[in-house]
Amino acid sequence: MKTLKARKHLSAGSLLASVRKRLEKIKDPLLDKTNYPLTDCLMSALAMFGLKYRSLLQFEEHYLGNKQIRHNLKTLYGVEQVPSDTYMRERLDEVEPGQLRSAFKACLSAIQRGKQLPLFEFLDGHYLVSSDGTGFFHSNSIHCDNCCEKSHKDGSKSYYHQMMCAVIVHPSQSIVLPLMLEPILKQDGGTKNDCERNSSKRLLSTLRRMHPQLKMMIVEDALHSNGPHIETLESLDYTYIIGIKPEGNKALFDWVKGSACPSRTVHREGYTYELSWMNNVPLNDSHPDILVNFFECIETSPKGKKQRFTWVTNFVITEETIYELMRGARSRWKIENETFNTLKTQGYHFEHNFGHGYKNLSSIMGYLMMLAFLVDQIQQLCCPQFQAALKKCKRRIRLWEKMRNWFLTFFIDSWETFFLAIATPPELALGVGGIDSG
Repeated sequence: MKTLKARKHLSAGSLLASVRKRLEKIKDPLLDKTNYPLTDCLMSALAMFGLKYRSLLQFEEHYLGNKQIRHNLKTLYGVEQVPSDTYMRERLDEVEPGQLRSAFKACLSAIQRGKQLPLFEFLDGHYLVSSDGTGFFHSNSIHCDNCCEKSHKDGSKSYYHQMMCAVIVHPSQSIVLPLMLEPILKQDGGTKNDCERNSSKRLLSTLRRMHPQLKMMIVEDALHSNGPHIETLESLDYTYIIGIKPEGNKALFDWVKGSACPSRTVHREGYTYELSWMNNVPLNDSHPDILVNFFECIETSPKGKKQRFTWVTNFVITEETIYELMRGARSRWKIENETFNTLKTQGYHFEHNFGHGYKNLSSIMGYLMMLAFLVDQIQQLCCPQFQAALKKCKRRIRLWEKMRNWFLTFFIDSWETFFLAIATPPELALGVGGIDSG
C-alpha cells in the first residue's frame, strides 16, 4: 500500500478529535437523566452526516448488531455508546445550537496551525466571507415553536426553517470554508417571523466576537445595500463588497451617471471586462453622509453575450485593485454553488428532514451537516490520503458510497488506513476458508 504523509493538524482524525473536545464542553441539559454522554449523541449524528446516510433510521439499522460499525464509530469518531435514533433526537433537541459554533472555530484554528489559511488571502490580507441565507426545512404540517410560518390564500399555513451562513471563499479556490451559521427562526417569545436582515446582523456580530483579529471582507447581495446595514458593518470593522441595483439606490446611479469615471478593460480567456469605478459617492438621499466606493463590470462572453454587474465597497478602488475587486465580488456565488448546491446535490441530503423535534433539533442537524461538510472541505484541500481516495473514485458521491461500504464491512483503526485502502484497495479473495488478503 502506498505511503502518504498525513498532515498533523489537518487529518480527519485530528480534526474530529478537536471537534469532540469542543463538543464535550457543551452543557448537557439532561445530564442527571441519562447514561449516554451528550458528546456521543453529537458525534454519532456527525458520523451519520460524514458517511452521508439518508436518514437517522437508516443509520441505526446499519449499526444495530454490526460489530464493525460500532468498532469504527469508536476508532474514527470516538463514540463509546451509540444511541438509538429516537433517543438521539430527544437529546439533541435540547441543545442550544449556538454552542456548536466553537467546533467550527476549532477547524479554522487547525487550518491556521497547518499554515493553509494563507491560500485564501485576498486583497491586503483580507479573507472574503460570503454571507447568504438558505432554507433547509419545509412542511405543511410538521412544526415547532421556532418555525417561521407562511399563510396561504386558501387559509392554510406552511412552516419552514432557514439559516444564514458565513463562508470563506476565494476566486481561485473551489474549496469553501464555512465559518458559522445563524438560524432564521422565531425568537423566544416572538410572534413574527425572523428575517434575513435581522439574522444577518446577529451573524455579523457573533462572527466578529469569534474572530476579533481576522481581516474579513464581507460579500453580500443587494438586499444589504442600505444605510443601517453598512453602518453595522463599519461599526464591526468589516470591509465589504455589496451588490447594488438602480431601483434600490437611484440617487447613487444618477450621481455616477453624471460624473466622469475612471475605467479599465481586461481580457481573460475570451471574456472582456469593461470596468469603471468612482470613490466617495453618497449611498442615497436618505444617507448622504455614508460615502461608498462604486464599481461596475460589463462582461462580454466569447459568444457576445453581455451582462452588467454593480457593487459598492469601502475598499479604495484603483486601477490596480479594480479587477481583483470584481473577482472578489463575483465570488459571492460560491456560497450558492460550492456550498448550498453541493449540499443539495452531492450526497449530503441537505433538504431532507433528519428530525424536527420540538425545540432545536432541526437547527442542530443543520449545524452538524455543515460541520461534516467543513471537515470534508479541509480534507479535500489538505489531506493527501483523502485526495488519493477521491481521485480513485473520481466523484464525491462514489467516494461516499465506497466509504459507507467499507465502514459496514471492515474493522478500521484509523482515517489514514481508511482512505488509503479506498485509494489502493488490497487484493481479497473469497475462498473455502473465508477471505484471504493478497
